[in-house]
Amino acid sequence: MTRVIHTGDTHIGYQQYHAAERREDFLAAFRQVVDDAVAADVDAVIHAGDLFHDRRPDLQDLLGTLSVLRTLDDADIPFLAIVGNHEGKRNGQWLDLYENLGLATRLGSEPYVLGNTAFYGLDFVPQSQRDQLAYDFAPHDAAHAALVTHGLFTPFDFGDWDTEILLETASIDFDAMLLGDNHKPGKTQVGETWVTYCGSTERASATERDDRGYNIVTFENGVDITRRGLPTRQFHFIDIELGEGEGIDHVRDRIREYDLDDAVALITITGDGESLSQATVEEFATDRGTLVARVTDKREYDAPETVSNVSFADPDEAVRERVRELGLSGAAIELDEVVRASKLANANVRDEVETRVRELLEDDDFAAFSPAQREKPNEASQQPADADDDVTDGETDGDALEAATTEAAAAASEAADDTDETDDATAGPAPESEAEVEAAPDAVGDADTAEESDSAATEETAEDSPATSDSSGNASQRSMEEYL
Repeated sequence: MTRVIHTGDTHIGYQQYHAAERREDFLAAFRQVVDDAVAADVDAVIHAGDLFHDRRPDLQDLLGTLSVLRTLDDADIPFLAIVGNHEGKRNGQWLDLYENLGLATRLGSEPYVLGNTAFYGLDFVPQSQRDQLAYDFAPHDAAHAALVTHGLFTPFDFGDWDTEILLETASIDFDAMLLGDNHKPGKTQVGETWVTYCGSTERASATERDDRGYNIVTFENGVDITRRGLPTRQFHFIDIELGEGEGIDHVRDRIREYDLDDAVALITITGDGESLSQATVEEFATDRGTLVARVTDKREYDAPETVSNVSFADPDEAVRERVRELGLSGAAIELDEVVRASKLANANVRDEVETRVRELLEDDDFAAFSPAQREKPNEASQQPADADDDVTDGETDGDALEAATTEAAAAASEAADDTDETDDATAGPAPESEAEVEAAPDAVGDADTAEESDSAATEETAEDSPATSDSSGNASQRSMEEYL
């Protein structure tokens, strides 16, 4: 018998709502999984990708993760993992560093045999590159086999990766597929194979209302999958429908029904009642002890056509929605990430933009310059929470390539000019895949964010500088190798 914990989408380093406490929560959830693994004496912890929220995790996140992995190592419990779309880089991964330190094993096409089960891994692959996959895995002599991978698989909602094709094409038979990317847990059978998502360990968006947790998977006579919850910070989803004549007093009465001490309060207002100030509601909730209060008023009011109905509950999401509507190419989305959402110091942005464009051209990655289909306003709300905005499949013709290259060059020039005037922005969240991504307090996109400049098609530059200074001159990015 082999019994493992199947977890993933821990998104360590995500400072949700720009609150330092929320950043600590994501690491704490991972630590709780590991503590449970030690207490239950499982045979391994399997991580299905997106250990980190960002492909450039800060030093404090790298060290915090290192400390947790040492707890597993001290208990002689192996940590087996693959790379997800949020953390994927062009060459060496942070997972490789932990493997070099003897604290992790990166699963791949060779079997890792544990008890009666052979475990294999497949890192996240952009949709545009999946037709080239051979699904060729080395043989094994174990009684069971499991594939650990990351992506949006059928028959789950919003699936864009065909599970049946993978299983039929694979060189070996899998008893189970242990998946990451969709923050909503679930399990089903495809033929004779169990396919399961473990869900995220913390709420990465306002769409993720259910409790968080992980799977316990047992391989014996067959495959048994059970679910265990995690204690996480309290989220209160306060839905208020205002009747005619009702206003701020009714809202305050409803909020008083909840114990908001140190919790996150996500307040949604609907109905026909009086108009009110969202800031006033947030202030009232904050005065009652909330860590974070966010208000979304979904009602529509008559207004001149020139006036837009805008909610400032999450300005970052407003920017991301506009970017999605532009139909930019994968290259342009990557440049947007460098300029707007990365942690680079302003002085380094120009060089980074030039480096990324040069690498795409040297790699003959012309598909990255293909414009994506332009989204209509609010169209993104129909997309899965972590669906990645992969670039269009196929090669571009000469005219398209020339136009796309011009677009990228113009974006690079504009980006470099803008960095002299603006501070770095904080990367956005990753909402839940099965829920609709609304203009909610922080909904961006889970299945693991519709923000998908984190698509692996927009992978990191191969050159990670050992140390990068932030706008205040402090060294905020230093490789773990240098630190250790």
